[in-house]
Amino acid sequence: MPLSPVTERAPAKVNLTLHVTGRRGDGYHLLDSLVAFAGAGDRVTVAPSPVPSLRVTGPRAGGVPEGRENLVLRAAALMGVTAAITLEKHLPAAAGIGGGSSDAAATLRALARLSGRPLPEALALGADLPVCLIARGARMRGIGETVELLPTLPALDAVLVNPGLPVATPAVFARLARRDNPAMPDRLPRWPDAAACIRWLATQRNDLEAPALALCPDIGVTLTALRESAGCALARMSGSGATCFGLYPDAARARRAAEKIAAAHPGWWVVATRLS
Repeated sequence: MPLSPVTERAPAKVNLTLHVTGRRGDGYHLLDSLVAFAGAGDRVTVAPSPVPSLRVTGPRAGGVPEGRENLVLRAAALMGVTAAITLEKHLPAAAGIGGGSSDAAATLRALARLSGRPLPEALALGADLPVCLIARGARMRGIGETVELLPTLPALDAVLVNPGLPVATPAVFARLARRDNPAMPDRLPRWPDAAACIRWLATQRNDLEAPALALCPDIGVTLTALRESAGCALARMSGSGATCFGLYPDAARARRAAEKIAAAHPGWWVVATRLS
């Protein structure tokens, strides 16, 4: 086992589309989602230790538990490796961008590098774990167990915005008017560039957006701020909310939009990033 610490990025997961296509008898919902990962994210560092521990640092550390309820420690237990773990938080919690799942996935990758052990079957930690372990553009289906890499997904310049209000995922699913919505096409297009991808994304959906809006009207304010920003080609909610994303023709326009939105709403979490 290496003596030096190992660090892994835990990028934000963005659901470019999220179609709820059914519900199993055990209550788990079936999804069909196009997922991308952002340059923005958390960082996980692991080091050999005779006693397991977790320390949370960073600008978003406030309120993040350091006990066994944290998915990071559950990931370490699943891996069977004892380590001192430092989680540097930059992403908001309960925000629809897979922060906890991405942190757990980064922990598994870091511990695999530290110990030389293979990665475990991670679905037991949550539906987002399989795709977050890969942390690349992918199509996620079923309850999250079916992940197909999409090497042709173009890089997309984006702004991520969270109005600072957590949204409970079970409450959003409970408000779904319909649970057997159409999936994406069986064969996805081969997008020649970002503009073509954005045009196609505009024909798709996030089926959780309407019920999340009913629970948290500030999501609508967030979407309006994005849609009214110069250059925004598409704005949509990610996951079960409340984080929303806007897609832009280039990084410069995304950066200018982020600056203006942040200035107008100083209490919001706003970041310009690239999705890939």
